[in-house]
Amino acid sequence: MMRTFLRTGMIAACLFTASLASAAEPVDGTHSHFRAKQVMGTKIMIQGDTAIGTVDDIVFDNAGNLEYLIVENEGKLLTVPFETAKFNVEKKTAVLTLSPDQYKLIPTYTTTTYPSFYTPTYRTEVYKYYGLTPRELRRLGPPIRR
Repeated sequence: MMRTFLRTGMIAACLFTASLASAAEPVDGTHSHFRAKQVMGTKIMIQGDTAIGTVDDIVFDNAGNLEYLIVENEGKLLTVPFETAKFNVEKKTAVLTLSPDQYKLIPTYTTTTYPSFYTPTYRTEVYKYYGLTPRELRRLGPPIRR
């Protein structure tokens, strides 16, 4: 009984220490987490020096995962997978690893022509523009039986 108590205490202490370490700011100034107000209005850059717009909106999936940034530039909107952006919250900027030629190929839309973000074809094509494969969507609710 005492061994079980000690083991449980050691595991709890390790988990507590790990949670404190993960909550602390990294030494190099990068962030492992973001708050919505840190992301909204962020200037989006390509190749580090060309501004292509600012974050106007964010899109979550049904499970609460942040999926896309919606970038606005002069009334045109662009869908950017969240994991593509490398943020510098102190400068309120994010860089996408795209060349100007790659950026020109990405389709835009307006607030009256929003796409269906979660259709498989749309997700696959958007991610492909950024050289990524979309992760599997998590479902909320009971599992599907086949």
